Amino acid sequence: MKNRISVSEVAELMNVSEQFIRIGLQKGIFPFGYAVKMSTQWTYYISPQKFTEHTGITVS
Repeated sequence: MKNRISVSEVAELMNVSEQFIRIGLQKGIFPFGYAVKMSTQWTYYISPQKFTEHTGITVS
C-alpha cells in the first residue's frame, strides 16, 4: 500500500469532485487527511489506511 493517495484518487473513489475533497480537508471535516497552506498554495496528505478505515473503500 502506498503511504499517501491523491485528491483525485479519493474523489474518484467517493464519486465526488476534487474540490469537495479539498474543501473537506481544509475545514478538517474528513478524518483521513490534512490540508496545509504553504504561502498561497494548499498541500494535501491523505492516508490510505485512515481513508479505508473511515469510508470502508479499499485503496489498491
